[in-house]
Amino acid sequence: MLRRLIMLLMFFYICTKAQPINDFTYKLFHSGVHFLPLKANYQEARVGILYYPDNTNLKVDIGNNVDLLLIKFPRSKSTLSLSIEFMGYALSTSYKGNRLQIDALDGFFGGNAAFSKDYENGRFISRFRIIHNSAHLVDGHYDKELGKWIDDKEPIPFTRDFGELTLGYQFYPSFGSLRAYGTVAYATLVRPSEIQKWSGYFGYEVAFDKIIDKTFNEKTNLFLATQFNLVGSPKYQLNSNFMGGVKFGEWDGKGLVFYLSYYIGANPFSEYYSERINKFGIGFFVDFF
Repeated sequence: MLRRLIMLLMFFYICTKAQPINDFTYKLFHSGVHFLPLKANYQEARVGILYYPDNTNLKVDIGNNVDLLLIKFPRSKSTLSLSIEFMGYALSTSYKGNRLQIDALDGFFGGNAAFSKDYENGRFISRFRIIHNSAHLVDGHYDKELGKWIDDKEPIPFTRDFGELTLGYQFYPSFGSLRAYGTVAYATLVRPSEIQKWSGYFGYEVAFDKIIDKTFNEKTNLFLATQFNLVGSPKYQLNSNFMGGVKFGEWDGKGLVFYLSYYIGANPFSEYYSERINKFGIGFFVDFF
């Protein structure tokens, strides 16, 4: 797949602006992101921090999602994009020595192909991702004075190489925006082997752009987002993530998001995948596309 993508990019290398060829146009490295990251999905590229008041821990997100190639088909009102994704999120448990102590880390890299089609009342959206996920315990989980891992919890070799297909629809009612979606995923490689290879999730995002209207001349959206994940670690159980907050900026564009969240389910840090947690969080992230 990577070889084919490289060949395709080389073919279009001479193009720096969208140019018509027959009945489609294409462009390399366009501004923006075709498929907007799902707000309530933990495994999306973003930049931000989520603070857990109960134990003062932090979830720190660092990542980016870049569209390499965008192809538009004006006659059918549809769009196809090819993108790469590099991201990670870390668990910070303290700030000894004026630096964050990172306990655990999940890293992701891969790419996606997204397709959308515009209709009179909204837009059909889809995304196929291929992602490598690995997890690690870091020095913040190691007691240097005692020379051992904290709580005798040693690192496990966690790997999940998976592909996932997301289908959804985005409506644009008078109050703002509504996006609903569902996803099925299959992992070709998992470690530990007890983790189930099939998983899935579904969710929605609803934004209201008329309640506040504008702040400092920037569009302001109040929003709710929820996602339910069905994962087997090793038994199949439902994870739930509920979010509510405000975004300063166009809902489908660049902006700053402040939110509250409540998560119930398997620990999203994969080194602790077998734990069940309930977490309330206060956070922010930047929609930087």
